[in-house]
Amino acid sequence: MPMRSEDSTIALPLPSATTSGSSRSLGIEREVIDLFDQLRNPLFRYVLSFGLQAVDAEDLIQEVFLALFRHLQSGRSRANLRGWVFRVAHNLSLKRRFANQRFQQREGSDDVVAETACDPAPSAEEQLLMNEKEMRLRAVLRALPEPDQHCLRLRAEGLRYREIAEVLGMSLGAVSISLTRSLARLERADRR
Repeated sequence: MPMRSEDSTIALPLPSATTSGSSRSLGIEREVIDLFDQLRNPLFRYVLSFGLQAVDAEDLIQEVFLALFRHLQSGRSRANLRGWVFRVAHNLSLKRRFANQRFQQREGSDDVVAETACDPAPSAEEQLLMNEKEMRLRAVLRALPEPDQHCLRLRAEGLRYREIAEVLGMSLGAVSISLTRSLARLERADRR
């Protein structure tokens, strides 16, 4: 059954709810589709932050929503499904990134694809200043511990502190400290 989002159409292979004729399965399917429509874009951006290719991210998102369908169909908890979806995506992204790294090591490939965006509107001087500032901020972001990076990215996707804590398996206090510390570092780098 194809699922539509604003950006693209993704075929999500849900188990056939129509053949069983079950209104419960149809309700679950509708709920999963609604969540897909709401969370697809933020989830896609979050998965890409792990350094995965867009194709891998699309596959991973389909896996997440198939797992959600199965989770709901088996009658498991419906508490904080948004956090559940991000937690599953987080775990699958880590696994996929690790698998990709192992594959690259076996192939001996150190190819890195650099994505750059060119905006013709600013003057050359403005562009240079913006680039320097971006490089400083990216360097600070890369220097942060990985859990702090994940906290920032999840917060940027609109997740609440409790949801971030649940996704990353951290305490609420640890999330708060991480975000405060990380934002302070970014702010200092931004002022330079």
